[in-house]
Amino acid sequence: MPNMSLKKTEMPMQDEKRIYNIQEVTLGYTMEMAVQEADRCLHCKNAPCMQGCPVGVRIPDFIAKIKENNLEEAYHILKQTSALPAVCGRVCPQESQCEKHCVRAIKGESVAIGRLERFAADWANEHLTEKSTLPKKNGHKVGIIGAGPAGLTCAMDLAMLGYEVDVFEALHVAGGVLVYGIPEFRLPKSIVQKEIAGLKEMGVNIWTNTVIGKSETIDELFEEGYEALFIASGAGLPNFMGLEGENLKGVYSANEFLTRFNLMKAYEENASTPIFKGKHVVVVGGGNVAMDAARCAKRLTQGDVTIVYRRSMEELPARKEEVEHAMEEGINFCLLTNPVKIHGQEGGVKQIECVKMQLGEADESGRRRPEVIPESNFILEADCVIMAIGTSPNPLLAQTTEGLEVNRRGCLVIDENCMTSREGVFAGGDAVSGAATVILAMGAGKKAAAAMHAYIQGK
Repeated sequence: MPNMSLKKTEMPMQDEKRIYNIQEVTLGYTMEMAVQEADRCLHCKNAPCMQGCPVGVRIPDFIAKIKENNLEEAYHILKQTSALPAVCGRVCPQESQCEKHCVRAIKGESVAIGRLERFAADWANEHLTEKSTLPKKNGHKVGIIGAGPAGLTCAMDLAMLGYEVDVFEALHVAGGVLVYGIPEFRLPKSIVQKEIAGLKEMGVNIWTNTVIGKSETIDELFEEGYEALFIASGAGLPNFMGLEGENLKGVYSANEFLTRFNLMKAYEENASTPIFKGKHVVVVGGGNVAMDAARCAKRLTQGDVTIVYRRSMEELPARKEEVEHAMEEGINFCLLTNPVKIHGQEGGVKQIECVKMQLGEADESGRRRPEVIPESNFILEADCVIMAIGTSPNPLLAQTTEGLEVNRRGCLVIDENCMTSREGVFAGGDAVSGAATVILAMGAGKKAAAAMHAYIQGK
């Protein structure tokens, strides 16, 4: 008989002392917990959970192997379709994807698919030592621009098909947003590097400190013999509101703040990369990036950290789990509020002026439009402001590549086969969609790999 509990097996977590360290907050299931949770899966014949997985993981099959204590086979099932299972188990919004379609969610909570994926992947990373079997080379060579989730997924799928794959990464470390954007306490960087090491074992070459559009152009890559290219350069260009005072010292984009904290380890006592340790930090935005920035700021200073968001709690776009963790860690939420001016003194931030908002009629996104309440201005104390209101793709590639079409948001335009307006150049992930989730980028990488394979074989 399956475990018919209406609730997920709880995830062990660090206690309230976690704001004084950067170690992972969620500690993972034990074997007993994993089997208990796996036993909640009904192994539905039509597997509705798979409908919500952008990379097509065989969810009931890997869970069944956990139930049987066959963790090695569970991991191999995951790896058939997912390049980064230990990552996805931690940062994917399962509640709006696979778990949303779980039959158990009709009455009670869904099966904890993400937690089980993490458990199987972590077990494999700790216990499995065999090297990946190198696929037979097919004589074709492809290039991938960007070593984030989309690029790494595309690289894995093409390597499995026998292609010689070169990945070009602008930063000094591969991983993209996984290393510069998502904090250590949500996604340990050792996990990311372990997953990337597996790709290298498959023969994937990763070239860091290489900015395509500067170091080399797309035209030059084709001249070097690449038969197709995949642009997976992400959306790393931060957006600002255009407020008076945004150029003051102590005002960061979330991208810069998180890159300094995560990639450059500015939280370390003798870090070579400086970061301003404000005692009154205001984070503008309501997405996962805003939660990450606020929680990093809390660990950096243990001071007052406030999230300012123009809609209500019900409209917060961040994952419910991340919001709950932020609240547990003492982050303040100032909702139905929007900044209008940043006041300074001696070149730095002193205060942030805000207005109260109310929700009107629904806009094109289906959410009620926030409207300013007249004469509702008020002041929040702030010596540091972090703008987490979204990002756009870097325009460098479009500017240096003739015939590469972008839309009004600066995103690359692709057809149904993931090809851009330039012959042989494919694209996917945030460079096409704008800032989205890790798993959607991975899904785009898988689709592009299949399209590139079809293109090269059909030439």
